[in-house]
Amino acid sequence: MGLFDGMMGNASEVDTQEVEKELSELLSPGENVEHAYKLIRDLMVFTGKRLILVDKQGVTGKKVEYHSIPYKSITHFSVETAGTFDLEAELLIWISGSAEPIQKTFNKQLNIYKVQSVLSDYVS
Repeated sequence: MGLFDGMMGNASEVDTQEVEKELSELLSPGENVEHAYKLIRDLMVFTGKRLILVDKQGVTGKKVEYHSIPYKSITHFSVETAGTFDLEAELLIWISGSAEPIQKTFNKQLNIYKVQSVLSDYVS
């Protein structure tokens, strides 16, 4: 991921093995990272069991919030593809019990259809 994409808030796909090592204490036995996307320092991680949102806080990033969302809690989601002048694609995920969706922005190089397909497999 380029520095400009990071500053603009765009996510890019990252190596799942590296993310598994980073989250090894958080993952349950037999749980594997299947897809992961980085947003500056934060991560959006798809495992076989849940969606994990990793929010690194503060200047040093030592304080970390892990938001675990079971796929069964996702009520619906939408994707908006990048256009000619709009260089970003967006993913919105609605969670049961929450009125506002979780919103993630992806750069144009990332295949938003792949992200949608991953979510579709787990939610349906």
